[in-house]
This record gives sequence, structure tokens and C-alpha cells, in this order.
Amino acid sequence: MKIFKLPILKSLWTQKPLYRTFHGHSKLLASDVYSEYQAVRRGEQEIPKYFNFASDVLDKWTKIEKAGKRPSNSAFWWISGKGEEVKWSFEELGFLSRKVANVLTKVCGLQKGDRIIVVLPRIPEWWLVNVACMRAGIVLIPGTTQLSAKDILYRLQASKAKCIITDDTVAPAVDSVASESQFLKTKLIVSKGSREGWLNFSELYKNQSADHSCAKTRIEDSVNIFFTSGTTGSPKMTEHSQGSLASMHASASALSSSLVYWLDLTPSDVIWNTADTGWILTSLSSVFDAWVFGSCIFVHQLPQIESATILNTLCRFPIDTLVGVPTLYRMLVQNDLSSYKFMNLKHCMSGGEPLNPEVMEKWKSQTGLDIHEVYGQTETGIICSVFKGMKIKPGSMGKAAPLFDVQVVDKNANILPPGQQGEIAVRSKPIRPLGLFSEYIDNPKKTAESERGDFYVTGDRGTMDKDGYFWFIGRDDDIIISSGYRIGPFEVESALMEHPAVAEAAVVSSPDPLRGEVVKAFVVLSATFSSSNREHLACELQEHVKKTTAPYKYPRKVEFVQQMPKTITGKIKRHELRNKEWGRM
Repeated sequence: MKIFKLPILKSLWTQKPLYRTFHGHSKLLASDVYSEYQAVRRGEQEIPKYFNFASDVLDKWTKIEKAGKRPSNSAFWWISGKGEEVKWSFEELGFLSRKVANVLTKVCGLQKGDRIIVVLPRIPEWWLVNVACMRAGIVLIPGTTQLSAKDILYRLQASKAKCIITDDTVAPAVDSVASESQFLKTKLIVSKGSREGWLNFSELYKNQSADHSCAKTRIEDSVNIFFTSGTTGSPKMTEHSQGSLASMHASASALSSSLVYWLDLTPSDVIWNTADTGWILTSLSSVFDAWVFGSCIFVHQLPQIESATILNTLCRFPIDTLVGVPTLYRMLVQNDLSSYKFMNLKHCMSGGEPLNPEVMEKWKSQTGLDIHEVYGQTETGIICSVFKGMKIKPGSMGKAAPLFDVQVVDKNANILPPGQQGEIAVRSKPIRPLGLFSEYIDNPKKTAESERGDFYVTGDRGTMDKDGYFWFIGRDDDIIISSGYRIGPFEVESALMEHPAVAEAAVVSSPDPLRGEVVKAFVVLSATFSSSNREHLACELQEHVKKTTAPYKYPRKVEFVQQMPKTITGKIKRHELRNKEWGRM
């Protein structure tokens, strides 16, 4: 990758002597990045009016780095798996991201508060655009590369995004709907070649000045918007502010010790998160949270998630912390792990859905490492975690994270006693914690419905034991979480209904040993297709859904039925189908 031929740091793993320790914890370096927020956390100082993660965190790490007060490892380390490699210090990250900020503002004409959709795989440009948007005050909307043309059109229209950045793979889908996107002004492509109607990101970026002044952003200003699926309707736009994503994590670091924050990172650590760039888990563990601690973010392009690639990477590179969805660990434990010797792995985390205790036990027996579960949502970030050093209760997602008062409540928002099942909720009144999302944009009804009494309700059912550990039971709605992907049944049902063979469709979750749960479609055929070959038709419907919406949403199981169970008003009883599928009737 020519544009990234920068000086590569040597002696990457030589840790310099620790300077003044933080809170007596020998593993954490004291620095202005932490101490500036101590007063806020102790209540001695109000939450700052202005905050920008690029200037208030990343640029301060650059100063610490230049002063020789940070271990000499990279801030960012990317490999393609095919021999290509990129390493950046915080200084280099700052230099390059300023050039990209100038592309966005001077070339594309974007201004503070404008929105940009970024659909890129795990390549360095994704990280550069993230930081550049922070610098310019531009709101970044990440999207998975599996989005279909229909998904992209919906996001362009709903968000009113003025710019989109993607690669050669997704560009054709964008072109097919661009004429219907009245707000879209600029298309940037990350490519070695050219494409008609697109500006070449790489060429523009190389020729830009690195002289850029960071935007002055308020703590309530939007920084990211994530599209998240719901039970009914199209995905909602979940807005996070500089306070909820950026400042929240800097604030939490102010009281960091190995027992109170989920990542437990230091400036000498290397963290690898394998999640898709479209999800908040990557924004948290591969941008905000890791860089608050001055750690090195490791990225493997991973065109496909394969056991051998993951395990060999852990053996070849000094990765301290691994973050992945449960599917990753379910896949890895199917191998003979005793034949792999991990170079530096010390801390493993799993999030996105519950992890089977038997997988945790198998991983522990073969690697000697525990898997620490974390729990959160697009709306909240991480709100529960099995912190490092905490007693592990297999099947539990740990205790409430700092800054959050997490409770189990009933339908009237009353706090339930330990052991009693209810809905997992976060106290949002009288003071709304920094980590919570701002709102569902253009959807005040859904925003209001997410609140109950003094709490934001997650829609997940669970219990809390007498020791304060939380236990996940299931969704309180029909959302399907498969391999960490959140899938709304409405989107899949709508795709199915577009096929002429489908008279009615209902989509529910179905148990799966590898993915936890998968999408299953119950289908009533239209009369003209009633005598069709069912096996062939099932495959046809699956392919149809893959083309109509994002491929990860397609029903891996299809069952044809004569009629659907319905309420007196004619509404399909999804819960009845789901309960039958899970054997709970």
C-alpha cells in the first residue's frame, strides 16, 4: 500500500521505565490524558463543556510519545495477511488524519455537523477517516460491507448523508441507488484505480496539507450514528455524542484500575478486536477505549473469519488482549488448541451475545485463559463486564461497569430483588450517564419508549444474583442476535414478501451450536407455488433475501407451513413460533 509507506517503529516491544504510577497501580502510566478527568469523576469539577477525542486524547498521547514518556510501541498496527503491513505512532496518526480531514472539508466541502457514511472493510483508511471526522466535527456513520443496495439507499435517505466512502466491492451498489439519494453530494472510493463519478480517496489524500485545526466540539455534539435493527420497522439511527462515546471513556479511565474497567489496558498493550467495522464494538475496542489508554490497536484485514488465520496470528504476533463474538470462540475450540502456542495472549473477552459455559471451559482447559464476558448495546456501549481479576461465574455477564447503575426492573420500573427475573435497565434519571446514546434520530416515539420511569430499558430480560452478577435470559422482543449480528425480523420478512412465492412470512430465532442462534423463516406459500419443489424453493428464497438485504440476515433455516398462528386481530404470533423452535412450549 504505497500511501502508507511511513517509518516503521523499531524495538516495538521494548517497554520504557514506568514513570509516576496511577492510583498506586504499577501497570498504569499517569498522564494528563487520565488526570485531566479525575476531578470530573470525583465530582470536584463539572463535565467539560467542550470535548474532542482527537485533540483531547489522541494529540495528548502524541505529546507524551514525543516526550519519551510512552512505551515505544505503535498506536496502530495493521496486516493484510498477504505480507502488507502498516504501523503508525500517535504522531503519524495525527499527521495522516489531518490530511484526510482536509480532504473531507476542503475537497468534499463537508462542514461541522455534516454526516458521512463509511462502508469499508478492516483497512487502515477506516481508522484514518474515523479520526479525521472527529477533527472536522463531521458525524461518521459506519456500515458493514455486507449491506445491500437497498440497505445503502435507506441509510443515505434516512441520514441525509452528504458523502459516502467505500471500496471497489460496494461502489456498484452505491451507484445503483445514488440517483435516488438527493442529499448525496460526494462519493469517495478507496481504490488503486479510478471509477467514473467517484473521487479517488488515496490520490486526494496524498496531495493534501497536514495543516488542520481541530474543530471545537461541544460534549453533546454528535460524533457517530449507528443504524440498529428493531423488532418492527426499519433500522433506527442511534446517535452517540462526544460525551457518550469519547469523553465517557476518557472519564472512566480516570478511576481505572485492573478491577474497574473492561479492557484493563496499558500503553504497552496490544489489543485485537475481530468484529466488523460496522458495529459499535469496533468503535469502542478498536478506537475510543483502546486509545484512551494509549494502547496499540492491532488489525488483521480478515476477508474471512477462519480458525487457522486467527490462531496463527495469535501465535505470530504479540497480542495481549483478544476481543471477539462468541461465535469466534465456538469456532476456535473445535481445533486442537494444544498445538498452538500464543505469543503474548493474556486477556480474552467475548461480547455481542451470551457465551456457552462449556465453550469457556474448553478454552480454559486448552489455553489456560479465561474468557471474560461483556454486555452492552449500540445504545449503551459496555454496561456489564467480568472485569479482570473478578471471580468468573460461567454464564454470567459480570457486574455493572463504572458510570452505570444497572438494575433489573419490572414493567412499572420498580427495582426487583436478587434472583427475580425482569428487564435489564440503566438508571437515566435524574442524571443521564455519559455512556448512553443521545436519541433515535427523527424518531421521538422510539426514544420515549426506551425510557421507563427513571430507567433506560434494554429490551433484554435477566436476573441479578446477591453478589451483583447479571445473568442474561433472552430478548424481551423478537430481535435475533446471530454471530454478534443484530437482526430485526421485520427486515427479513419484508424481503421474503417481495418474492412471488410467499403469501405470508414470519421470522424467528432458532438455536445453532456455532452461531448461538440463526434466522429461521416460516413461510406460507402462495397458491401458484404450492406444488413447487420445497427444497429448491427454500434455496431460492435464501438467495433472494441475500440479494435484497444484507447477506448476514438471510434465513439459514426455512420451514413451509400451511398457516400461521395469529391473534384475534390477525397479527402473527411470532413468540409462539419462537417458543416452539426453542422447545419452551
